[in-house]
Amino acid sequence: MGVSIPELAREHNVSTAAIYQLRAKYGGMDASMMKRLKELEAENARLKKMYAEDRIIAEIRMEALEGKL
Repeated sequence: MGVSIPELAREHNVSTAAIYQLRAKYGGMDASMMKRLKELEAENARLKKMYAEDRIIAEIRMEALEGKL
């Protein structure tokens, strides 16, 4: 079939466990599905950052309001 898992791991200087984890995560995906997954992960990271920034602003506003009351 191809190169064995231990040989592949040695070739890329990673553990065999890492190869098995990647295969479990991405094994059934084709290139377009992997691209879409990466796009969704990037969008998710962007949205998390936006949410965190909004929460900081909301907390600052709450602290300011509490100080004035």
